[in-house]
Amino acid sequence: MDIKEILKFGDALVFAKTGKHLDDVQDALLRGAWKGQTYTQIAEESGYSDGYLRDVASELWKILSELLGENINKSNFCSTIERCRFSIISSTFENNFAHNNINICRDIVNSPTVSQGRSHPNPDSDKPQTRQDLRDAPDITPLYDRALELTTLEQWIVRDRTRLIAILGISGIGKTAIALHLLPQIQHQFDYVIWRSLRTSPTLETTLKNLIKFISDRADSDLPVSTDDKLSILIQYLRSHRCLIILDDVQTILSSGQIAGNYRPEYENYGTLFRLVSEIPHNSCLILNSWEPPREIAALTGENAPVRTLYLGGLGTAASEIFKDKGLLEDENWQTIINTYGGNPLWLKIVATMIQELFNCKVSEYLKYDILFLGEELKAILQQHLNRLSDLEKQVIIYVGNAAEPISISQLIKDMKLPASELINAIQSLGRRSLIEKHEQENITLFNLSPTFKQYVNLRAIDR
Repeated sequence: MDIKEILKFGDALVFAKTGKHLDDVQDALLRGAWKGQTYTQIAEESGYSDGYLRDVASELWKILSELLGENINKSNFCSTIERCRFSIISSTFENNFAHNNINICRDIVNSPTVSQGRSHPNPDSDKPQTRQDLRDAPDITPLYDRALELTTLEQWIVRDRTRLIAILGISGIGKTAIALHLLPQIQHQFDYVIWRSLRTSPTLETTLKNLIKFISDRADSDLPVSTDDKLSILIQYLRSHRCLIILDDVQTILSSGQIAGNYRPEYENYGTLFRLVSEIPHNSCLILNSWEPPREIAALTGENAPVRTLYLGGLGTAASEIFKDKGLLEDENWQTIINTYGGNPLWLKIVATMIQELFNCKVSEYLKYDILFLGEELKAILQQHLNRLSDLEKQVIIYVGNAAEPISISQLIKDMKLPASELINAIQSLGRRSLIEKHEQENITLFNLSPTFKQYVNLRAIDR
């Protein structure tokens, strides 16, 4: 079988199982398997990361294994497909399958996607495939208990045609991971898929130039000089094509020392991009991953609006999978640690590693000391969040952190002797940063800090 036959047959198998044709990543994997390449070689040739390819490959081999009744992997894929193809053209073998009610291969051959005799082209063969640029995307990592969030995001994008989505939450909560796991579910809906990280704080000029060049294949010399003209060109492409653009680490263009959502100097024009994408009708979707929402987002968000926000909270019992992966013992004690660290996957991995290294994986040994472990890695993460706060936010968070019980706004106003409007502004900003917890008690809204953040705030107060 040549590569065209491999891809056509692989496409038919995947379509029979999922109702969807091969996407670009699956196509690259089958081509690489046919060439006998390693995942690293496929990654270098396709532009996808090694980890992302392995994750998609795992699901692809599972689909093919279930259909063909054999354990398929990259190494044996071609030989197995060849055997199955032989079984299709062998009437004796096909009849044996039919008598045992196992008609997988024959049914696939009769599928509308693969014609009898294989002499006619696939009707979708002329349809352009999704072009992807995921060079900035990190390796995909396990995702725990986010099925509801993934379904919500897919509905917003595919059914509701939402133009801009902000995935928000504290560092380590899983914003990047959920976006990576979302891609295989929706990428076939788009002409272009682009992942860009703002971790190095590129100017809007740089980001626009980068996006336009990929979508249009224009050279730098063909691009207009002004940022406004580049914005107009990008919006035009978002109208004429269905593009999915993910901007990761958006918080790096937002200012520290101010209320949440304000831009750093020289980055305010990103707000123009976000407003245009939100307000002008087009066929595309922009996803922002950030610790906090840019200031335009809150005002534009609504249930029936073209802008949506998804705040990621901590994990529940599903976080126990992290402890299983680390080989921790005594699962009856795991929930205590999950609750203490707010179900934050990264924080739980940090404390699980410590228990693994110092307590021989025995959770009860660690719990004997009745301490909340922070460690230098976690302290550094928490300090990054503290560094972003305004002076008023710092005052509020220290006061709430020192309170013995959750506290109401009215009590804060009374105790801190600050103007109500300023205090409410600060609390709202802390909420948007996911640094303050809110709950109801006897129809009164009370505020508190997570145990982890409370411990760190109090330690910092002692240091001062």
